[in-house]
Amino acid sequence: MPRYKNLRAEMARNGVTIRQIADLLGVRFATISDKLNGRSRFFCDEAIRIKRHFFPDCSLEYLFDDEDEQQHTA
Repeated sequence: MPRYKNLRAEMARNGVTIRQIADLLGVRFATISDKLNGRSRFFCDEAIRIKRHFFPDCSLEYLFDDEDEQQHTA
């Protein structure tokens, strides 16, 4: 199931590709794809580098919010 909806939205708004993020972090395209699709998680240092390089005006909390809205229903 896709994750990181805010990060994905900002990527779309700013024309940032998975390839660009992979190149910034020095990892494979598939690695970033796996992270965005919930098969693995972003490490803290990766999140900080992505935020600083591509989205300096967004908070880490916003970009990497991974809360499932269904968790908030009682």
